[in-house]
This record gives sequence, C-alpha cells and structure tokens, in this order.
Amino acid sequence: MSKLWWQTKGEGKVDLVLLHGWGLNAEVWHYIVEELGSQFRLHLVDLPGYGRSQGFGALTLEEMAELVLAQAPQQAIWLGWSLGGLVASRVALGHPERVRGLITVASSPCFTAHGEWPGIKPDVLAGFQRQLSEDFQRTVERFLALQTLGTETARQDARQLKAVVLEQPMPEVDVLNGGLEILKIVDLREEMDKLTVPLLRLYGYLDGLVPRKIAGLLDERYPQSDSAIFPKAAHAPFISHPAEFCEQIYQFAKLVDE
Repeated sequence: MSKLWWQTKGEGKVDLVLLHGWGLNAEVWHYIVEELGSQFRLHLVDLPGYGRSQGFGALTLEEMAELVLAQAPQQAIWLGWSLGGLVASRVALGHPERVRGLITVASSPCFTAHGEWPGIKPDVLAGFQRQLSEDFQRTVERFLALQTLGTETARQDARQLKAVVLEQPMPEVDVLNGGLEILKIVDLREEMDKLTVPLLRLYGYLDGLVPRKIAGLLDERYPQSDSAIFPKAAHAPFISHPAEFCEQIYQFAKLVDE
C-alpha cells in the first residue's frame, strides 16, 4: 500500500503542516526548518507521488487533500506553497475544524488566467504538459527557473530548487501531468468566499506564475484575510527572503492564538 513520506520535527507546541509545490518535495523548506522548528512542531510531507511518497498515480485535488489530512495532526496551522496552497485550501474548506489557520504562499485559488483574472495562460500549462512527455528533466528545470526569475539571487535560488529535485526520487510523468491538470482546471474562488478559518496570503512582487495583481483582487474579495507582498521576491519567497518570511508566519500564529 502506498504511504506518504512524513516527518515531524521542532520544539514548538503549535503544529504547522508544510505543503510544497508542483514537481518538488519537502526539502524545499530546508532553509527555514531550523528557524520555524524553534517555534512550531513541523510536519514535513512529500505530497502523494512526489519525492519519497512514491506509488501514487495522478490524483485530483480532493484525493490529494484527503490523503494528507489522514496523516495530519488533529489541529494545525496549514501552510501551502503554490500547488500546496490549493491542497491546504481544500483541507481548510472541507475540514475547518482541523485547521487553526491557513497560509498560502505564492498561490492562487485559480492559477489559470480567465478574462480579467490574471494567471498562467492555459496554452503555457498545456505546453508544459506536452513537453513533459518529450523532455521530462528539461521541462521541470524550465519550470524551476521561472520560479526565481527577476530576483537578485535568481541563479542561486534556482540552483537550490534544482538540488531539491535531484536529491529525491523524481515524480512520474503522470503525477506531474496530474498536478498541472489541477493548476489548469481548479477554481476555488467562490468556495473561498465561505472560508471560516483565519487566512494569510503571501506573495512575491516579481512572481511570474502568480501575478501580484491577484493580491489586490483577493484583498477586496476576502477582506477578512491578511496579505503581504515581498518586494524583491518571486515565486519562492521562503528561499530568497527566509527571515522576513518566517516573521510573517510568527505574526500570523500570534493572531490565531489571540
């Protein structure tokens, strides 16, 4: 039977579940684990089919969320980056009693551009899906390069992300295709209108995958939530600006506890 890779570490009393993005694994949090572990009990997970969580095929967002929830603590703050933000949001919408607070990082309730809604153009995602079957490694590397584009430390950040991918087992092509399909078709905007748990949204000003314009649109749409934009960050602010990133998490956790 397939089982998720799951690691718990840290000295804090508050549980914090960390969910990575498409193509990657829990090692993306390497540079902030020690810092966050001083304040939280961290739950590091490789999403089904990614990294060390092998033996899963392509899954829907709902299936992915339920698999992660099954191993999660009874109550936790959930933090999801990019695709992981959708998974964490799905958990918070379906099981609010299990979620003390929700933090989405460089994520969107709808990743695909629609009319006035900014996002990734559908043909770009379709292109990635097509290229996966032709040149698997190069396609993933291109996607990683996009995530750090424009930052002062872009080359170094991209190297760090690439090292994370290469250290662990690579996801199967059908798993990666399934993840792109989620990014292409899922739209949680209306459901998130009814979200009942505290929400913090974090963005990179230079992010080419989740445009900063989304932050302002969701500020209006979800006035009960908080947001912050890291001025010199792109799609991975926890790698380019770890200290500022952790400070946002600490402040949110204090608010949740009040």
